[in-house]
Amino acid sequence: MNTMPKKFPLNHKQWALAKIILAALLLALVIIGGLFLDEGRIVTNLTDRNSPPSLEHLFGTDWLGRDMFTRTIMGLTLSIGVGLIGALGSASIAMFLGMAAATMGKRADRLISWCIDLFLSVPHLVTLILIAFTLGGGFKGIVIGLTLTHWPSLARVIRAEVMQIRSADYVQVSRRMGKSRWWIALHHIVPHVIPQFLVGFMLLFPHVILHEAAVTFIGLGLSPHEPAIGIILSESMKYLSSGMWWLAFFPGLCLLIIVRMFDQIGENIRLLTSSDSNRD
Repeated sequence: MNTMPKKFPLNHKQWALAKIILAALLLALVIIGGLFLDEGRIVTNLTDRNSPPSLEHLFGTDWLGRDMFTRTIMGLTLSIGVGLIGALGSASIAMFLGMAAATMGKRADRLISWCIDLFLSVPHLVTLILIAFTLGGGFKGIVIGLTLTHWPSLARVIRAEVMQIRSADYVQVSRRMGKSRWWIALHHIVPHVIPQFLVGFMLLFPHVILHEAAVTFIGLGLSPHEPAIGIILSESMKYLSSGMWWLAFFPGLCLLIIVRMFDQIGENIRLLTSSDSNRD
């Protein structure tokens, strides 16, 4: 008689949590690596320039002998930092405007809805380029541009969520008991909107990072002296015809992997929050 214990496979919620932890660990390794890598490997070394990928230089070296692996990791760390600031600012704007549209009367709702439709009618990248160009580019220009262009979709989701919560029975009871509008928003609405805010924040990250790299690529983003991915890709374009394919391949591939990790974290957080709400 077999007395071995049965092995139960992980359910969907456990798989989602495992994916979040794995992606977060990989992102943490990239960030820590970018902060502690030796900057001496990205100084000019003409004796070792244009080297293909090897054990000593995993991603090869560029036309100045700089280690492309170190430049790529540092560039990813910089992009993640810019994406964090831009996504957090944009998500905060979406949170404020979404709640204001649903709680401050019809006039505020019409005005905010008109602003949402206005921003959604123009592609994010076009508006971002205009704002970054107006502010002179650089770190300040790209961060402000990212913050002001990526909030409309999340604001619309939060507005719809708040409108649904506002009609719930317990909110109506609190209103009849004389509770103020701010008290109801703080105790009833905000706790239910926080999961949407977190999911939206994580899903904004991929768009923010890609748009930052795109604007930096065309010269309107971060300074050329920074080891940003957009700058690395822009500089490598003129050397691809010489057969130096590794200058663009590895940085571009790493950028896509990082973007996919953030997308996976957001999707799995949404899966966890939706399963919890369905259970409740």
